[in-house]
Amino acid sequence: MGLGKTIRIYLTDGSPNGPMVAEIINWTGQAVVVPRAQLHELTKREELQRTGIYILVGPDTKGGREQVYVGEADEIFTRLKEHDRDEKKDFWTRAITLTSKDQNLTKAHARYLENRIVRLVLDADRVVMTNGNSPGEKKLPEPDIADMEYFLDQVRLILPVLGFDFLRPPATRDLSPAALMDRSPRLVMTEVGASAFAFEIDGRFVVLKGSTARRQGVPAWDSYITLRDSLVQQEKLIPKDDKLFQFVEDVEFNSPSAAAAVVAAGNRNGRTSWRIENTDQSYADWKESQVAAAEKIASLGT
Repeated sequence: MGLGKTIRIYLTDGSPNGPMVAEIINWTGQAVVVPRAQLHELTKREELQRTGIYILVGPDTKGGREQVYVGEADEIFTRLKEHDRDEKKDFWTRAITLTSKDQNLTKAHARYLENRIVRLVLDADRVVMTNGNSPGEKKLPEPDIADMEYFLDQVRLILPVLGFDFLRPPATRDLSPAALMDRSPRLVMTEVGASAFAFEIDGRFVVLKGSTARRQGVPAWDSYITLRDSLVQQEKLIPKDDKLFQFVEDVEFNSPSAAAAVVAAGNRNGRTSWRIENTDQSYADWKESQVAAAEKIASLGT
């Protein structure tokens, strides 16, 4: 377990849906979430008058995922006003700005960060990237690169807290089979002719590439149908034969029940449908055993 971090989030108008300013203690950077509908109210926000990065975020009406556009500017508010008038970028509903409180973020730094963030978004493959041209790699002196990579580490920490996960890499990225088994036992689900395998990694339930899922849902199925259809549209689930889909990559789910419903094409309690491979132990039993073991260790320390 790593060391803790303190993140301060200030709701500028006291509303959870309004502008937010987020900071990490001992980090000179600052993130501001700007609702497009309230852009006119932020004219005098000092943070938006600086050089930095901005990220436009909004729904993708075609595929069910979000769209993202990444840019940099000498004065972020001026650029956001331009995008607010740009019919080609009508998709965005919120913007995230990334600046430095000490104003030491230069144009060169911003261009470097723009390039790196675009690459990270594409690598994570969680949203639709709308940048027409990928910005070229920007050269910086070695000390500046180290500073900007630290800046990026903090950005990748703070954005998920604010509800944005488009920089989060796939859960199974760079994990060997042995490393996966250290994180979680392999879980299996064999129902209705489908055969699926999964791991739970860092709180994410990941169904593995090569797993299969039933194509035709039962009439009573009413949970996670939109999610299954989205995976088909994104071609993460493709037809294997007339009865089954196949996962062509590892796919993350928010819960074992969401994964189980997609695999079975029917309503399922994932806590009982998924089982530890080569045992009769359910996912629920496994989680209960983890809690019991932790309680036992805690009692020994008191």
